[in-house]
Parts: sequence; C-alpha cells; structure tokens
Amino acid sequence: MRRSVHLLAALGAATLTLLPTAATAAHGRLVFGGGQVVENPSGCVDARLRPLILRNETNEYALVYSGPNCTGQIVAVVQPGGRTTQEFGSSVFVA
Repeated sequence: MRRSVHLLAALGAATLTLLPTAATAAHGRLVFGGGQVVENPSGCVDARLRPLILRNETNEYALVYSGPNCTGQIVAVVQPGGRTTQEFGSSVFVA
C-alpha cells in the first residue's frame, strides 16, 4: 500500500510538470489579414475579419477553430513560420 501511495504521488507530480501554464506565452506574434497583430500570444484570439488569414510567427503551433472563442472544430493547424487562409476560421489558440 505504501508503494502505491508513493507511486501515485510521483505520477501526479510528473503530470503537473507536463501541463502548460497560463503564465507562459508563445514567443513571437500572430499576424492576421487586415493588420491585426498579437504579440506573444497566449490562449485564444478571435479574428476580426473573414476569411481568416494567418501568419504564425511564433515558436508554437497555432490551432484555427471554426467558432469564436476557440469553439467548434479545428479547421487548421499552423506550424511555427507557417501561414493559412481559412474561409470558416474564426479564432486561433496558441499555448
């Protein structure tokens, strides 16, 4: 029983270190069509114009969602240095 408790505590600590924190932000910027720029983004960003035109100049992957506030389906994954145009994209999430 004692080993199980220690193992579970170790696994819990390891899991916590792998989870992203809200205090971290991607380094760089997201550049949207229409001149919208977000420096060192973290979390969800709603696009102001459609179609969603995005240039990912961060060091993280950007997930493009079909709905506002990062809801709906993921319609594109944009790698660092990549770009996309999505007719049905509404918001972008960067960890």
